[in-house]
Amino acid sequence: MLDIKIIRDNPDMIQDVIEKRNLKLDVKSFLKLDKEKRELIVKTDELRTLKNKVSKEIPTLSNEEKPDKISEMKDVWGELKILEEAQKLINEKWNNEYYKFPNILDETAAIWNTDEDNTIEYYSWEKPSFNFQVKPHYEIWEKKWWIDIEKWSEVSGSRFWYLKWDLVLLQLALQNYALSKLTAQGFTPMLPPVLVKEEAMFWTGFFPADEDGVYNVNPGEDNLFLVWTSEVPVTSYHTGETLDLSSPKMYAWMSPCFRREAGSAGKDTRGILRGHQFDKVEMVVFCKQDESKKMHDFMVSIEEDIWKGLWIPYQKMNVCSGDLGNPAMKKYDLEAWMPAQEKYREVTSCSNVWEFQTRRLGIKYKDENGKSQYAHTLNGTVIAMSRCMIAIIENFQTAEGNVKIPDVLVPFMGGKTEI
Repeated sequence: MLDIKIIRDNPDMIQDVIEKRNLKLDVKSFLKLDKEKRELIVKTDELRTLKNKVSKEIPTLSNEEKPDKISEMKDVWGELKILEEAQKLINEKWNNEYYKFPNILDETAAIWNTDEDNTIEYYSWEKPSFNFQVKPHYEIWEKKWWIDIEKWSEVSGSRFWYLKWDLVLLQLALQNYALSKLTAQGFTPMLPPVLVKEEAMFWTGFFPADEDGVYNVNPGEDNLFLVWTSEVPVTSYHTGETLDLSSPKMYAWMSPCFRREAGSAGKDTRGILRGHQFDKVEMVVFCKQDESKKMHDFMVSIEEDIWKGLWIPYQKMNVCSGDLGNPAMKKYDLEAWMPAQEKYREVTSCSNVWEFQTRRLGIKYKDENGKSQYAHTLNGTVIAMSRCMIAIIENFQTAEGNVKIPDVLVPFMGGKTEI
């Protein structure tokens, strides 16, 4: 969450951020509510102080004085009850508005409206050329029975899938390749839970903004949520702790993710580009406040190194303000070339979240003066498995309908060089 002092002291700047993010929030209206809330707190505290003071005095009064004082205080108690109820209502309204506020923007974030306005910062290398008609990924693996279309719709409905045979081995190879790169850089491997409490979704900034996109399991009873990203349980891991950040804490993992994909009807309906369940290798970093920009560059460089190793053409995108999620102050995406689609598609992301999450989570560290500071968090999708496999299949396809294995994956494929 955003520090309330930043909103109070910089209303014009925050309104500008909101507009650049294409959000519908009125800072002036919120600050009016904030003023009413604070004035109500003062009134309520004054009456509560008076009530406590007189409550202590009454036993010391004479029998003649007590009835008048008790009668006088009944009106105070009644008014206090009304104020406390009003305070409860205004607090609820205030919280509903306050937690909708996004993070501020980094001064180097791209300022535009939609994902079409993302700024290209780097191209890798030339796109591959083919002397045959390029096939889309789904045509190749349907012929090889790597994916079962009929069963997925029969068992789970649309946008789910069964992967089989060499495609499963390819995904496991990608997982092990990416995790080997991350652990070599000092990341601690972890296997997090994929069901979390509502509080964890809220603490990490996904609620209330993204509630429509998340699966709620057994609402009203267990009230658990399938994770949109395992950034949620991993970032929540240190809730309420004061960390030793003499060096950054870095975690990496592979896990399934679940999204309702509300609003995506009719988009990318063939293949596995967009689904309700998919696997990702991800990373999260906790660091000191003055280290987060350097760590952001470091994490993006790891993602680029992994994709350079796969030898898949990609472009690095500075994600525009209108396409940023609420927690991120700056985000980079890598987009891989998909030959059959003749376009680049997002395959990784990496965000600097600043102290937006740790304020809610209560995660701090001691600075060099011994003062408590909120840690900064960063998170990144290193490999979105389904999209990465699409990129490999389309970029490394042969005229015979086979797929060559990128050299870096051969050791993780038991020596197979083509499937």
